Amino acid sequence: MIKVMKLAAFFDLGARVARVLDPEVAHTFTIMALKSGLFRPLPPITPPSLATTALGLKFTSPLGLAAGYDKNAEVADAFMRFGVGFVEVGTITLRPQSGNPKPRLFRLTSDRAVINRMGFNNKGLHAAAARLAGRNKVSGIIAANIGPNRDSTDAPADCAECARTLAPLVDFLVVNVSSPNTPGLRDMQNAEPLDELVQAVLGGRDEKGAKTPVLVKIAPDLDQAQCEAIARVALDRPIDGLVVSNTSTGLRDGLVDPSAGELGGLSGDPLFSLSTQVLATMYRLTQGRVTLIGVGGISSGADAYAKIRAGASLTELYTALVYNGPGLIQRIHNDLAALLKQDGFSSVADAVGTASEPS
Repeated sequence: MIKVMKLAAFFDLGARVARVLDPEVAHTFTIMALKSGLFRPLPPITPPSLATTALGLKFTSPLGLAAGYDKNAEVADAFMRFGVGFVEVGTITLRPQSGNPKPRLFRLTSDRAVINRMGFNNKGLHAAAARLAGRNKVSGIIAANIGPNRDSTDAPADCAECARTLAPLVDFLVVNVSSPNTPGLRDMQNAEPLDELVQAVLGGRDEKGAKTPVLVKIAPDLDQAQCEAIARVALDRPIDGLVVSNTSTGLRDGLVDPSAGELGGLSGDPLFSLSTQVLATMYRLTQGRVTLIGVGGISSGADAYAKIRAGASLTELYTALVYNGPGLIQRIHNDLAALLKQDGFSSVADAVGTASEPS
């Protein structure tokens, strides 16, 4: 049996090796390694102060894996062994979708960032649902990120069907209306289409009698009026939270990597400040009444702590793992626990929003 630190060290080494490969090939390699089933580590030690309750669920840690890594719900349980508090799989669409032409994933090593224009490549709802139905639910909290197909003629109906099928199989749902790589998708963040979509998803979920929380994932590239419109929908409809934020189509000034001019959504270190600003704005606009998940540029315990103090009850990371490997998770846990203690907080919940109190 391989202890968790040895497992993390193995994958950290693998991450360094993978960085010499094409980014999408490297991603496939890591998925295959986790699917192999060879690794059965002892449970990691997570500082007790990081245990928290949000969305009516008990998390061992507020740090989760963002959507985009496990697109087809293949390795969620395996990834939980690295110590994250939850894993968000997807984005899952109703029908299988090949995504955009390759190349479509670019490392910006000099900027500690990634640009992607993947385009919701996944094997579709029924393949993901079959895997989720067969998983061991006691292994940890799993969320499913859902979105419409590129050629959808009725996005609300498609997302409602995804919710109807997946709600009984996961712990919470995230509706993705903010990827920049599906034409027209971000228009669904406007008040009327967002309200229609949310009602459809909630209706689909409710058909199975599920109480699964529903969240909406938004972009960082929003003006004040757009943020206010989203906040009104979040407060008027019984959705449970917002994921703030997806990748950015901006923030190119100051990037130095040769791939900086590629089209797509930017993630990683350059996204941190903007996504955290939008997070704080949404916390104020929703008056602290809506659960927020902070994502975008987290690469340290201090980053996760800043998201929490800006209003996030939970946080997610992905791009930083490309550069630091999964051993980063334990380091973030240790540093976050130390920061909470340093500031006199006995729990994560005590720190939420303390830097951005609602008016």
